[in-house]
Amino acid sequence: MNDHRPRIAIFISFSGQGGVERMVTQLAGGLLARGYAVDMVAAKMDEEQAVRLPDGVRLIQLGAAHTWTSLPGLVRYLRRERPDALLAAKDRAIRVAVLARLLTGQPPHLAGRLGTTVSAALEGGSPLKRRIWYGGMRLFFRGTDRLVAVSEGVAKDIRRITGLGDDRVVVVRNPVITPEMTPRATESPSHPWFAEPTPIILGAGRLTRQKDFPTLLHAFAAVRRERPCRLVILGEGRGRPALEALARELGVAADVDLPGFQPNPYPFITRAALFVLSSRWEGSPNVLTEALALGTPVVATDCPSGPREILKGGHYGPLVPMGDDAAMAEAMKRTLDAPLDATELKEAVSEYTLNASTEGYLRALGLLDS
Repeated sequence: MNDHRPRIAIFISFSGQGGVERMVTQLAGGLLARGYAVDMVAAKMDEEQAVRLPDGVRLIQLGAAHTWTSLPGLVRYLRRERPDALLAAKDRAIRVAVLARLLTGQPPHLAGRLGTTVSAALEGGSPLKRRIWYGGMRLFFRGTDRLVAVSEGVAKDIRRITGLGDDRVVVVRNPVITPEMTPRATESPSHPWFAEPTPIILGAGRLTRQKDFPTLLHAFAAVRRERPCRLVILGEGRGRPALEALARELGVAADVDLPGFQPNPYPFITRAALFVLSSRWEGSPNVLTEALALGTPVVATDCPSGPREILKGGHYGPLVPMGDDAAMAEAMKRTLDAPLDATELKEAVSEYTLNASTEGYLRALGLLDS
């Protein structure tokens, strides 16, 4: 290969159209813009996901059925290409990358990215599973040079579980705000309700237990009894049938729509009267950051972790207890009646830019001085 630029490999298994995949794709573009060669080393990735990669990113398809089974392919890639640095995104990818680096004999600098509060995600599950998972984290994560946490809450959680110090676990904000965000937000949302005057409350995320959209539906029903409004929830997942049934049970099905995953959510966000994050846990909720960056008022659960950091303790939007639909409904009504100014909301997320995030990752990867 004649390309003499420093080469960064990003190792990830694309499992859908979630926030991790989108943030890693945006980061790859930021690294390219800084003059680095970037390889997206995918344990698995479908064609639809591949076409969203920035021009100039080299895609290395390992063709594995699972992250763990991609180990031989990753070892071959590292021996053949010898990248200057390796970023592993997601827990299993970090574990596989640690093993691959040990097997190559000439390891690159390795940073792992964690985007969720692990203890909250495992809460309520089997104690045995939790002990095994935590033990794996303590064993494998020590094999990295740095662990990147997307929020202070995630970093605190990692340090508590693994015993690693501040020098090994660093916080780098997600590259949420990109130059493309504003022009993409000016497009027309592909939904007829946004052309009508009735205020729209927006939710977004995978339709899973983590996002707790049933609480949002109950809160919306309470608000809807007092004023005209509609609820749109962007995203797809196995929870769709139950949510549709709940909307009918609450008598609000005519004012609730679930249009599925939207590759460009920004026109929906910028035209919504209010964005609500109802999650039980997060790492650093990108869609909450996007809403603030686009000047849309927000309400969020005070879940671990991220919303409290982003909203500066509730200064930029109300924080409500998880699972409390009554408190959520009251916060929604107050915010609809007295929304903060868009300029003030945008100030809350000024550090979540692609440029700032790219610099943070380059430091974590040992390619910039700390």
